[in-house]
Amino acid sequence: MTGQEEAVTRTEGQEVQAFLDEIFKTAVMEKLNQFFLSKGFYSSESDFKADLKEMWFGLYSRSKGAAMDSSGFEHVFHGEVKSGKVSGFHNWVHYYELEKSGQINYLSYSYDGPWTSYPDIMAFQYRWTGYLKSVGSFFIGSSPEFDIAVYTLCYKTRPDRLCTLSLGGKSAQIQTYSWTNSEYGAGQHYLASSYPNTP
Repeated sequence: MTGQEEAVTRTEGQEVQAFLDEIFKTAVMEKLNQFFLSKGFYSSESDFKADLKEMWFGLYSRSKGAAMDSSGFEHVFHGEVKSGKVSGFHNWVHYYELEKSGQINYLSYSYDGPWTSYPDIMAFQYRWTGYLKSVGSFFIGSSPEFDIAVYTLCYKTRPDRLCTLSLGGKSAQIQTYSWTNSEYGAGQHYLASSYPNTP
């Protein structure tokens, strides 16, 4: 729920660091790191990793300053309830786990991408513990590091607009948004949202 203060415990901080350490061992994150270094976005992998941690996990307020209640990771990978509706929630693994436990009520789909293998892109309408998500799009069959890599690539190279890329020989578009109400570092903005754009 937006408006409720997030308390990041020491254990949660360690979990975030362990997650980052693991995804930075993967080929997709290594490829993204090499791309960013070659283009001068970062001077080292450690600089990239530190920035990625802030942009995705740094806390900000989606409740007009009432509480430090959100982060890019929470919004994109977990989802939030704001003004009685589901906001964010662009991760198939979380969706799958909640549907399996009976917390998601699938209503319909509005888009099934042209891919015949994974990852694919789909858009659904559903209820999450009674709260409606009128259209929610996400990759299906992708790994968390793939999602982080694609969303971060588009966020850093095409912030606040559509980013077109090729996925399995087919065109896909990612929409990114910056959180412009607060900053970290020297004019850096937290990631507000990132998701596959669907017709």
